[in-house]
Amino acid sequence: MASTTPGKVYLIPSFIDEEATHTVPAYVLDAVKECKVFFVENERSARRYLKKIWKEMVIDDYKWHGINKAEAAVKNNFRQAIENGHTVGIISEAGCPGVADPGQLLVETAQKLGAVVKPLVGPSSILLALMASGMNGQQFRFWGYLPIDNGERIKTLRDLENDSARSNCTQIFIETPYRNNQLLETICKACQPETRLCVAVDLTGEKESVRTRTVREWKKDLPDIHKRPAIFLILKTVEPPR
Repeated sequence: MASTTPGKVYLIPSFIDEEATHTVPAYVLDAVKECKVFFVENERSARRYLKKIWKEMVIDDYKWHGINKAEAAVKNNFRQAIENGHTVGIISEAGCPGVADPGQLLVETAQKLGAVVKPLVGPSSILLALMASGMNGQQFRFWGYLPIDNGERIKTLRDLENDSARSNCTQIFIETPYRNNQLLETICKACQPETRLCVAVDLTGEKESVRTRTVREWKKDLPDIHKRPAIFLILKTVEPPR
């Protein structure tokens, strides 16, 4: 029987680096202890994460659902949990649920059902990279993954660069870690020498590095960032006429 009061949804942040548990605020644990059902991007890593922040947690006492890009069956299970008045936790693979993450579709469902949605503070690689880049934090866009085809990728990069110049807008994007080096080389090939490029690697980890240089400067010393989690930001500024 459905509850007269919809359940509550906690958007539970996870760490970006597995050793950086200190980046998750203490109040997240209070929210976790309220939840009875978890919808997670990766069940194995989510269980491991919760055991790290709450060693006494009995994993099998809770219901677990994989998000799997919020397909119909998952949405139905989520809807039932909300309608039955349960407190639900949504956990991304890393960072904040709903931001560049399939959990957004479940949050959309929760809003339609009138559930209370509680976003919790935690590390976001997108925001951390933007904060440390020195680029425009007033106007920015996140594009996710760029096209894999090299020709389309070069065209997209040039379009983003031109849009950046027109609107003074920071352009942010990511890549699968094993293709980072290729993307970095392509950026340096496609973009203008004075365009600024920030490469943020291993955020919150021991080997964290956030460096902003011009494309011209990067070409002289390309780092090896193969298989390291990275965020890329570009900003092309137009000098005012003298």
